[in-house]
Amino acid sequence: MLYRLTKIVSAPFLHLLWPTEVTGVEHVPGSGPAILASNHLSILDSTFLPLVLPRQVRFVAKSEYFTGNPVTATWMRATGQISIDRQSPTAAQDMLDAAAQVLRDGELFGIYPEGTRSPDGRLYRGKVGVAWLALATGAPVIPVGMSGTDAVLPIGASVPKLGRVGVRIGKPLTFTGSETSARDRRQVTDEIMAAIHELSGQEYVPSYAPSRTRSE
Repeated sequence: MLYRLTKIVSAPFLHLLWPTEVTGVEHVPGSGPAILASNHLSILDSTFLPLVLPRQVRFVAKSEYFTGNPVTATWMRATGQISIDRQSPTAAQDMLDAAAQVLRDGELFGIYPEGTRSPDGRLYRGKVGVAWLALATGAPVIPVGMSGTDAVLPIGASVPKLGRVGVRIGKPLTFTGSETSARDRRQVTDEIMAAIHELSGQEYVPSYAPSRTRSE
């Protein structure tokens, strides 16, 4: 209820300031679990993607977002995002376990396979957690290509600029294989990243994106 109210109140305002061009919404199922796997250009990706979908989508977010800026914290809670302590030695598995539960509950889960925001607008190699999730739960993966959010709120900026945002949603992908097989996880992840690459049009970098400091 709180999520729906937050969206109703904020959507017209956000669309007015940041006109959003959307394609492929019809690829998101009306019910049942699905994984939305997107490129990651800005912290605003987790705002604009849910904004254009008729269903709620849940993301994992670092715990600092829930304890820092009160506006950000309120938004995170209102939109049903999941807090994870990224400093915990079990953070990666905690995230996957929480995501798997979301999918078992028949909901949509959003994930950024790169693991962090792109430092330069290019698309980096995906980490295999998204493949583990798809293979372990059987949920379809829906690739997403975001654009423009890095211009609206670049890394290091605290005040968004005016600009246009693009959201391209691809057809669902289904996979077979074992989540315990490193080869299967790598192959599935690479296929997902290829689909994201086609949607986003970014230059692809065949290495992992550099990790960011907590201040970034």
